[in-house]
Amino acid sequence: MTRVTDTSSPARGHGLRRDIDLLEALASDEAQHAGGLGVVRLAQLVGREKTQISRALKALAAEGIVERDPDTLEYRLGWRLFSLVARTSESRLVRVAEPVMHALSADLEETSHLCVLSDREVLTLLSVSGHSFRVHGWEGRGVPAWQTSAGRVLLADATPDELYVRFGTSGELPVPELWALIQQAKRRGYAGVDEEFEAGLVGVSAPVRDFRGRVVAALNISAPKSRLGERLDEAGRTTARAAARVSTLLGWEPRRTSAPGARLT
Repeated sequence: MTRVTDTSSPARGHGLRRDIDLLEALASDEAQHAGGLGVVRLAQLVGREKTQISRALKALAAEGIVERDPDTLEYRLGWRLFSLVARTSESRLVRVAEPVMHALSADLEETSHLCVLSDREVLTLLSVSGHSFRVHGWEGRGVPAWQTSAGRVLLADATPDELYVRFGTSGELPVPELWALIQQAKRRGYAGVDEEFEAGLVGVSAPVRDFRGRVVAALNISAPKSRLGERLDEAGRTTARAAARVSTLLGWEPRRTSAPGARLT
């Protein structure tokens, strides 16, 4: 009897390893700073022939794993890859944050919200009360980032140039004023609003960071001013401690020193 040896698996594994090398190159600091890399540079980085790189990139682009800029003809990581990562990250974020939010809401006797940044809006992923149930009124709703305390902590990593690109033409809030509010929130460890989003409503938010130290979400407490207004600072500090707990569960380890921040000019 003739024994048939299956050689396809090692070959496929080798091809997958090559594709991963390409994706790692497109995720490098060089690629992120430049906004993409061309075939020639990618061939240099991974040590392969340009024709091989070109064929591999075309196949990855067909599946949405990478994208090709029609003007520069350079490649960058694609929508499908980011979509997969986002779904996984948000799922873990919600799973880790929910029990902490229940404790926070029970402590303050107010509803808490888990928020993320979506373009120029703040989107609520999860709302819970201090009881054993979820509150769905805000989930999935987007509100302007510049009007909310959550928006101000979610924009903590943004540079002045990024703020101008995102909000410079909106006209609702001048970028220098928004920058000042973001810096104030960074110094305090939380942001607060007093009837800026809605008459009679106050709120506080604190940043949730991932293992890299980047702000990926905000914990928010919002309530009528008649109920929360006099203890807004206390609520801010309590929310900041809760957000730090979520950050720790996501792998964040606070550093004693940080790089100097950008300055608005």
